[in-house]
Amino acid sequence: MGAGWGLTVPLAKVATSTGHQPYGLIFWQLVIVVAVLAPMTRFSGKPVALKPRHFRLFVVVALTGAVLPDVFFYLTASKLPAGILSILMSTAPLFSLPIALAMGNDRFSWIRLTGLLFGMAGVILMIAPKASLPDPAMTVFVFLALLAPLLYATEGNIVARWGTYGLDPFRTIVGASAAGAIITLPIAILSGQWINPLHGFGIPEAALALGAVTHGLVYAAYVWLVGRAGSVFTSQSAYIVTAFGVVWSMVLLGERYSVFVWVALALMLGGIFLVRPRPSFRLGVPKEAARLRACDETGPA
Repeated sequence: MGAGWGLTVPLAKVATSTGHQPYGLIFWQLVIVVAVLAPMTRFSGKPVALKPRHFRLFVVVALTGAVLPDVFFYLTASKLPAGILSILMSTAPLFSLPIALAMGNDRFSWIRLTGLLFGMAGVILMIAPKASLPDPAMTVFVFLALLAPLLYATEGNIVARWGTYGLDPFRTIVGASAAGAIITLPIAILSGQWINPLHGFGIPEAALALGAVTHGLVYAAYVWLVGRAGSVFTSQSAYIVTAFGVVWSMVLLGERYSVFVWVALALMLGGIFLVRPRPSFRLGVPKEAARLRACDETGPA
């Protein structure tokens, strides 16, 4: 599971290597996710009659958990080393804590604050020394990339606060992905970012398809594991996803990193460990884990 999610970051870098722009990539990614996960909703619990509040939920989750963060993800995938992007994507729990405190989703803890400071130190170490990034000009893209986990953390806290109105995780994600595809389709066409997968299908397009299919299948595995091991235990996959993202980037793309990046990675993983969710508050983990944890909650009738 961790190996699969970790693989999606270098695949995204390959998908953007020929100049494909975010909205075209996001549309097809969401379409593939719907195609992979929709059949599984037949086995994911009792169907719920959809009401207007469910469609509002789909739009909120689509914007904060897919469309907007993926815009920043794909924009920076072509600019930053994939391994560094993997590390940055793991910071969602660090953003989740202050948002949770502000929204009343969690209580203050000095230990978790220490974890947040560890994560901040990791980001600073990654961008401050001249030897950390291959090019100092990449610094601006580091901050741009951090907007993606910030949005993931926002999504998780919003849904944890107000729930999913009785929908199970699969139906919530399928509905949100469908809403995201509807939102991005006209934007992709009008902005000239449309991608015709039947025209010039090559390695970048194959990477997009493989990444989307992997995303859907591994998410299904995540749902299965949560049902058997619990969301708090399963959320620890954050460490494995990050590690595999770095390893896959080294193996597939030949990336190598300075000692500052490795120390930054250690600081961030330590920070994630300290701010990890507690059983009573099941709070944020990376992208899919945060989304699933949010979907575990049910809203008022």
